[in-house]
Amino acid sequence: MRIKNTVFLSLAVLVLSSISSFAQESDIQVVDEVIAQVNESVITLSQVKKEMKTVIESMVQEGKSREEATAMTENKRGQIIASLITEELLVQKGKEIGVENRVNVSVNQQLLQMMKRFNLDSLDKLYEAMRSQGVDPEDFRDYRRRQVTKELVWRSQVDERLYWDITSKEIKSYYAANKKKFTKPATVTISEIFLSFAGRDKAEVKKKAAEIVARARKGESFENLAVENSDRPNVSETKGKAGTFNVPDIDPQFAEPIKNLKVGEVSDPIEMEVGMEIIRIDKRTKGTNESHFDERAVRSAILFEKGPDARKKYMKKLQDDAYIKVRKSYQALVMPFLNPDSENKTTASK
Repeated sequence: MRIKNTVFLSLAVLVLSSISSFAQESDIQVVDEVIAQVNESVITLSQVKKEMKTVIESMVQEGKSREEATAMTENKRGQIIASLITEELLVQKGKEIGVENRVNVSVNQQLLQMMKRFNLDSLDKLYEAMRSQGVDPEDFRDYRRRQVTKELVWRSQVDERLYWDITSKEIKSYYAANKKKFTKPATVTISEIFLSFAGRDKAEVKKKAAEIVARARKGESFENLAVENSDRPNVSETKGKAGTFNVPDIDPQFAEPIKNLKVGEVSDPIEMEVGMEIIRIDKRTKGTNESHFDERAVRSAILFEKGPDARKKYMKKLQDDAYIKVRKSYQALVMPFLNPDSENKTTASK
C-alpha cells in the first residue's frame, strides 16, 4: 500500500449544501476536511461523522443509551475510517469489473419489494414515506449500491474463484479426513414472523410478539399473521416461509427455543438485538450417521474454511496496488485497522 508519510496539506472540499443529516440544521457553506485519499477518491470528515451517526443510532435502537453508544462509537473512529477506505476500494473494483448493471437491478428489486410491503403504488410515494421517517432516498440507494457492490466483488473475485479452483484431489482428501461432517443431518423446515425494534418502543414490540404467538396457538393462520405483521421485506411472497435448515447449523439462539417443538407448534417470542422472532415448525427429518459424498457440499465446506483468509489476502492486494494517503494526524488512529499485519508501517508513494 502506497501511503504518503509526509505532511498532509490542507486539502478541502467545499460543500455547497448541507452535507448530511447530522448537519441539516445549518445552511452555511462548509469546508469538509479530507481524512484520506483512495486512488482518485477521498474519504471526508462528513462521511466519517455520518457513518458514526448511523452506528450510534443502531446501538440506540438495540437498547444502549445514547451516551454509551456515542462513547463506544468514538472509540471505534479509527476502525470506522479504515472500513470506509476498504469499502471505497471494493466499490472502485466493482466499477472496474463492470457490476453496475447487476447492482442497479438488485437495488431496484429491493425498492419494489418495499413498495409491495407497504402497499405503495409508485416509487415517488415510497420516497415520500422514507423522507417522513427521516431517511433520504438517495442516501438509501447509495448505501444499498455500495453494499451490493461489495458483495458482488467478494463473490466474483474471491469466493467463486476459490470454489472452482479446489482440485478433485483436495476434495477427496478433505472428504476422507472429515467424513463426520458429511453425514446426513437432521433438518427442520420453518416459517417465521420478524418484528423489528427499529423506530419503535421495545416494550410494545415484545407485547405485540406475545399477542401474535397467542393468536397463532389458538389456530389463526400463521401465513396470514406473517403477511399482516412481519417486517421481512418479501413476506407478501414468502408468507413467512424461511426454508429448510440443518439442525446442527442453526444458531443456538434459535436452536434452543425450537428443539422440542413438534410440527405445527409455534415458539415463544425470541428476543434478538434487532427485534423479536417467532418460529413455527413446518417439517422435521431425522439424520443418520452414515457419511454421504456430495461434491458441492465438500467444496462449500472447504470454501467456508478458506474463504476468510482468501478475502483477507485479496483485500491486502487491493491495498498494496492502491494509492492511499491518510492525513498524518489520523495515521496512528487508522493504520492499526487498515493494515494490522504491518505494525503500522508506512511507505513512501511510488
